[in-house]
Amino acid sequence: MSKENRSAVCDNENNGAQGEEINDSARATGTGAVLVKIGGHIVYCLTIIGQIEGHSILPNDSKTTKYEHVIPQLVAAQQSDRVEGILLLLNTAGGDVEAGLAIAELISGIEKPKVSLVLGGGHSIGIPLAVSADYSFISKTASMTVHPIRTTGLTIGVPQTFEYFKRLQQRINGFVADNSNISADRYNSLAMNTGQLVLDVGTILDGEEATDEGLIDDVGTYSDAAKKLCELIEKKQKSKKKK
Repeated sequence: MSKENRSAVCDNENNGAQGEEINDSARATGTGAVLVKIGGHIVYCLTIIGQIEGHSILPNDSKTTKYEHVIPQLVAAQQSDRVEGILLLLNTAGGDVEAGLAIAELISGIEKPKVSLVLGGGHSIGIPLAVSADYSFISKTASMTVHPIRTTGLTIGVPQTFEYFKRLQQRINGFVADNSNISADRYNSLAMNTGQLVLDVGTILDGEEATDEGLIDDVGTYSDAAKKLCELIEKKQKSKKKK
């Protein structure tokens, strides 16, 4: 087996007790997460797919990422002495806004190097998740839909509800702006665009457009994301040695 192939396989024998606990917990909850070895580094790889499930349980035939499963997994990865970095692979249509934002806020606060890669799509609340990493990639053919939050099939009938949604949208705009190279005003203007989607407001960005807007750092593949994560890990290790 080549050095490249060896570095990309799961190192179950050397992950240690903490690694086994994380992998066992992921299997028990159905979380798309596993410890892998990339470039000689132990990396926590988390896949965020389908819809982000929040306080309401979605139908059994829906592909979901459950926030009550993901959050403790991320905490375990942060606390593990063996985990050196986190790789996020996203293909999500969005979902529960507060649950998705909670996961994004947690990822953003983790001190270990983090890289995200959008594959297929990273729509709606998937955008804060993608930009929560230290460096973000999107595949050339992937897309991202920027639109305002809403409640499906309901009309906002009271001022208090409208004000709550307005403040929640501002939280999302601010989070995205703080964790990417796009301004909050520009992100909001993309979300409120009325000239692109026939039956809705918002903007669809492909891979290159997302990077041109400053929403995502770079267009790339899994290999690019893995290489970047190794660079960030090694940079942090060198910084610790100097101290």
